[in-house]
Amino acid sequence: MKRILFLFLTLSTLYSHAQQNDKFNLGFEEKKTNAALATGWFKWGTYNLTIDSLSHSGNLAAKITSDEASGSFGSIAYSIPANYSGKTIKLEGYMKIRDVEGFAGLLLRIDGDGKSLVFDNMQNQRVKGTKDWQKYSVTLDYPEDGELILVAGMLSGKGEAWFDDFVVTIDGQDVQMLKEKQLPKPQTDKEFDNGSLVELQELSAQQLDDLELLGKIWGFLKYHHPEIAKGNYNWDYELFRFVPSYIANKGKVERDELLVRWIGSLGEVKTCQNCATSNDNAFLKTDLGWIDKQDESLRNALQHIYKNRGLGKNYYVAMNRGVGNPDFKNENPYTATSYPDDGFRLLSLFRYWNIINYFFPYRHLTDKNWDTTLREYLPLFVQAKDELAYELAVLQIIAEVNDTHAGLGQGADKIATWKGTYYPTFQTRFIEDKLTVTDFYYPELQESTGLAVGDVIHSIDGKKTDDIIAERTPYYPASNKPVQLRNMTYDLLRSNKESIEIEFTSASGLKQTKTLALYSSESLRTFNWINPKPPESFKMLDDNIGYITLQTIKDDDIPLIKENFKDAKGIIIDIRNYPSANVPFSLGSYFVSSPTAFVKFTGSSVSNPGEFVFRKGVDITPGDKNYAGPVVVIVNEISQSAAEYAAMSLRAGQNTTVIGSTTAGADGNVSTIHLPGGLQTKISGIGIYYPDGKETQRVGIIPDIEVKPTIEGIRSGKDELLEQAIEFIKRQ
Repeated sequence: MKRILFLFLTLSTLYSHAQQNDKFNLGFEEKKTNAALATGWFKWGTYNLTIDSLSHSGNLAAKITSDEASGSFGSIAYSIPANYSGKTIKLEGYMKIRDVEGFAGLLLRIDGDGKSLVFDNMQNQRVKGTKDWQKYSVTLDYPEDGELILVAGMLSGKGEAWFDDFVVTIDGQDVQMLKEKQLPKPQTDKEFDNGSLVELQELSAQQLDDLELLGKIWGFLKYHHPEIAKGNYNWDYELFRFVPSYIANKGKVERDELLVRWIGSLGEVKTCQNCATSNDNAFLKTDLGWIDKQDESLRNALQHIYKNRGLGKNYYVAMNRGVGNPDFKNENPYTATSYPDDGFRLLSLFRYWNIINYFFPYRHLTDKNWDTTLREYLPLFVQAKDELAYELAVLQIIAEVNDTHAGLGQGADKIATWKGTYYPTFQTRFIEDKLTVTDFYYPELQESTGLAVGDVIHSIDGKKTDDIIAERTPYYPASNKPVQLRNMTYDLLRSNKESIEIEFTSASGLKQTKTLALYSSESLRTFNWINPKPPESFKMLDDNIGYITLQTIKDDDIPLIKENFKDAKGIIIDIRNYPSANVPFSLGSYFVSSPTAFVKFTGSSVSNPGEFVFRKGVDITPGDKNYAGPVVVIVNEISQSAAEYAAMSLRAGQNTTVIGSTTAGADGNVSTIHLPGGLQTKISGIGIYYPDGKETQRVGIIPDIEVKPTIEGIRSGKDELLEQAIEFIKRQ
């Protein structure tokens, strides 16, 4: 008996020792004294996490406890660098649950370039109730551009869950034993992780001109030089290495010599027989005329690279499969500091300007010649005195793109404060070009505001609304004026004070002044964040007229709509919203009698940066059932992107009429751009056109019959666009 006990203890000791010597603490056995969780594990979500002695093997296991209803979650997570190659990745682990009402599961996620690439949390397996220790697994395709592997045990809803003995394998090989692949050179170059060491505050006019040229050359090399395309350089840090000597040059001759030597130092670019060739029929090309203006040695160096640029992959950009919009990968957002130093701010401008220059499909539609913006914005970026000034400079150049998709989102906390941290209790819109109260988030607070729906606000804290709009216009990226005003309405009454003074005109025509109480975002529900009563996706109106809203439509609704509306006098499709399902083909097929083209696209390529070529769109083909009656599509400035694409597809119907006002004019799958300081923005990534080549970007969907709401109609509680749609169908 003693011998058996000794053998058991020996095996247990060896097992524990082996776990402690693993690269990754996936068995929860390693835990520092007084630490709440096992070493390397972290909390993700809101539930209570502990390390428990009720283990599957060894001494310790993870435990999650919750008394919250389903809808929230808690998980204990561990991260592993994705420094491995393979085709599939598998997470196995043991799980024990007690009284789980939502679900429990293993979670596996691979992240790259600031986003989730693949993900599974076993929600579809619906593991709940009470179960003793059982082995579970999750398997995913292993993305080659993954940067981080996240493994976790998770619980959603009430109950208790224990997790133990996690094993991660790639192509069947335990990650604990796998040899890490060699990281690309950009990921091992750490020289400037703590700062660029570049100082640029006092610049002469000549130095600004030199930096403009450098920005163009830096971007040109990034997207054309074969060695950079292979990922053989941290191209951000190469900029920091070059700038100090470059900015100190003593004149044009020395400047060009520095540039030529720099280009030569990147490696030989061999003359190739099968290099990329331009498409003579390209719809749009980047203007590289600036290269022709350089002196001979620099011009020859750049032209040689262009003629011998590589085909296919580039470390810094790829085209998303299927859609073809650019994926700006391996662009470090440098989140360690929210106010980047001089060099990183210069990098921010260079990165953004060149992305737009080479990969924005609507570059030719900007109000300003994009070529001039690099020189213009150099002082704004270089001399930005603090975090707010930097964020405003970034937002201002984003606005020059004239794309409603191109706002400034993640990381812009100083701008959020600049706009104001306190909000009104009501909604406004520009009706008849006037800032008008249109709804109340809290009807019970309406009386305290002294306002009513239809009241028109003329001034805020003594400033006319028109003057405020003029001041803020440079900081509101938008494709056209209606959508720019739409976006401004969310912010015009914000303030960093808890009250503001407004001047307004009521329905009686009386001008009044009122002190308006404002509230923090945490205490205020607005229609931007929550819609308390989502509308039915479809219903029958009076006079046998069918009504559909894409705001809440589901794929399962389409067969029901076709059946219920087959004998309707007419059908109204309301797209003054963002579609909750992708319906251009499933619903659009109901309104065509033969294959019908409604769209075509432009796309770019890695081999020819800046060149956009038309690609044929897909036709809508009729379904088994077709509706031949009148169809009215309602749109306005809220209709954006997927809503505009849906409107185009429905307009292809044989009896479709579009009613309303110009839409947002921002269409095409979006691409994300990361900038130093943790900032994030987007652009429309592919060009969307009508089959005859007419623009939709900035123009929007032009209605066949223009109808706009009136102040009088708002005061009367009318939906004038819907009323006009109904009357139109009645007349048919």
